[in-house]
Amino acid sequence: CIRDRPEAAQRLLRRLALAGRTSLGPAAAAALLDTGEQEAGRQLTALARAGLIEHVRGGRYRVHDLVRDFALARLRDDEEEGERIAAQERLIRSYAELADSVIRLVDGKTSTRADQFGSHGFTSLDAALRWLDDESSFITAALRHAEGVDQSVVLHLLGALCDYCLLRGDLYRLGELSELTQATDRGLLVRSVQWRTGVAARQLGELDKSRTTLSSVVDLYFDAHHPAGAARALRDLGITLQHQGNLEEAAAKLREALDLQSTEELRGDRAWTLHALAAVERDRARIAEALGMLHEALELHRESESVHGQAWAHFQLGQVRLRMGEVGPAEEEFREALDQYGRTQDGRGASWALTQLGRARLVAGDFAAAVDQLRQAQSRHRENEDARGEAWTLYYLGQSLEERGDQDAAVRALERARNMFSRMRDVYGLACARHHCARVTRDQRAAKTGSLRNSGFARQLLQDARQDFHRLGVPHGEAWSCLELAVIDGGNGRAAQALELVEEAAALFAGYGDRRGESWARFLRCTLLPFASPGGSVVGVAVAQEELARLREDLRGADWVGDPSLEDCAESFTLVLERGVEPETGWQAWRL
Repeated sequence: CIRDRPEAAQRLLRRLALAGRTSLGPAAAAALLDTGEQEAGRQLTALARAGLIEHVRGGRYRVHDLVRDFALARLRDDEEEGERIAAQERLIRSYAELADSVIRLVDGKTSTRADQFGSHGFTSLDAALRWLDDESSFITAALRHAEGVDQSVVLHLLGALCDYCLLRGDLYRLGELSELTQATDRGLLVRSVQWRTGVAARQLGELDKSRTTLSSVVDLYFDAHHPAGAARALRDLGITLQHQGNLEEAAAKLREALDLQSTEELRGDRAWTLHALAAVERDRARIAEALGMLHEALELHRESESVHGQAWAHFQLGQVRLRMGEVGPAEEEFREALDQYGRTQDGRGASWALTQLGRARLVAGDFAAAVDQLRQAQSRHRENEDARGEAWTLYYLGQSLEERGDQDAAVRALERARNMFSRMRDVYGLACARHHCARVTRDQRAAKTGSLRNSGFARQLLQDARQDFHRLGVPHGEAWSCLELAVIDGGNGRAAQALELVEEAAALFAGYGDRRGESWARFLRCTLLPFASPGGSVVGVAVAQEELARLREDLRGADWVGDPSLEDCAESFTLVLERGVEPETGWQAWRL
């Protein structure tokens, strides 16, 4: 029956054995035959009618195991080794061109996919990603039979598949690809997959593993004199260090990567490093520098046609705007990021955008909406197995629940976040969670007992958080911890010590231009002066009234970003001072 087929059909049947135990369509058949898709489709149809291959669905066909064994034997007997390898290489190249062009539609022109292959006519980004969804398992299987194929072709296919796995959160298949490359011991391929494996470990919250893997990959790329690869690995190492709270070293690694990406052909790569470095500088309270980097990164992402890169740049811009107290502009950036994550079908990125939109509602004072949004985001992070995303969402959820008046649920959420940050060794996240756990625990106990006398546990958490923030070089965290510690000292009759903490906080806030934080420090100073002024209570009240009047005038200024809680507190304490403060009653401003 097989010998009765035309030569082209016999050749195709023999070469179908190269595709392994997977189904395939006209594009793969055309690559195997070195002919057009229309002709390959006709040959597939003819073989199916003859019962030699099985029609699966649409234009896809599969070879029965017995027929495949026969075809493989005929392939070895009837074709030269060079012809077999050439057919296999055309198949891998065909997959590589298509898969690489799909990921290029997502990530743009970076050094891993800048004009390596020609363009392909996908009608839309959605159609391209749908094609890769359908084909990825077949392509992975084909890679297992790629002996003798040009390594550069296999590398590009592996790179596209690894990036697809990260985009989809398919970390199981990424592990398969890692095992495949290690088994074949192909140097450049191993480095390429190890780099993505380090990124995947970070996404799973395994920050120590990510740091170790990426550090070794950086060394491997430098040893191979591959600066573009070294720069990419340095970038991801810097991001991991940032997630661990090691901001100074993170900034150094990212700037080292930028130096390597100064050439014209690496502008696309440079964009990704710029928005990563901007996130670090934001955490270091260098807001103006972060904004400049993000605007440059966004422009470079547009130039390289990276939808995915633009999404992350908008996401980072939203966080900077939120740090500046600009809720409306921040939400616009997060919604733009959410739209672009949707276009690239990046569920992980979309979940982070939802978290930040919930956080924006928290900052805006819309606590019910914040709780709903954050619970939705938490569920999405869990589906994506993104432990770090879930931990930060729980952190913001705890604050939102507290503001909504549910302190017990707030403590539970913050404690869960604290434990998750501790397990993944995210020192920055742990410091933030300690800070807010302490604050809510303190306020919860004060509400039950009517005083701040039993705040020892909260004080210890705040001291730990303050020390962490100071060691990490995060001035805004340290400043707010100083204020919360001042509240405890003030409520325990240590007004002078509390005043010192407030002045330390005010200096930190002023140092990086946080007007809202500085205004809270000024307010707390006004409440403490009647109890800590060297001139006594009367002088302290007079100075407090004068400073509070100036503060309220500043809060009414056109350039004030707005904080209803602070404005209400300032108005209330003005009345307290007018009625008179009795030193023997102790510092009661904590009740505000």
